Amino acid sequence: MPKWILIVEDDSAILEVLETMLSEKYRVMKATNGKEAVKIYRMLKPDLVLMDIMMPVMDGIEATKEIKSKYPNAKILGVTAFASQKGKEILEAGALEIIEKPFTKKKLLETIEKYLKD
Repeated sequence: MPKWILIVEDDSAILEVLETMLSEKYRVMKATNGKEAVKIYRMLKPDLVLMDIMMPVMDGIEATKEIKSKYPNAKILGVTAFASQKGKEILEAGALEIIEKPFTKKKLLETIEKYLKD
């Protein structure tokens, strides 16, 4: 059974690229802001979340805190081009690791695999 990954990204082009990269191997669900992400997580409990940090409505740091407070075992990976400024904050909020933009498909899949091994 393929694992579910929730991609949280406000840039529709990046969202599409991530979906394409992941959909061969995983089932993908999408959210465009942190508030949507929290709602989707609560309803569907995906196996892993790729959480952009800088987003409107609710940023990835707040969304990560909210998800982790209710679901401490949630697997969340921070995705950002601003790792030096925001990386520490999302890790403190509960993210397992940061994937820095730009990244390769290989790097993305290796990082996800590390946390989704059965």
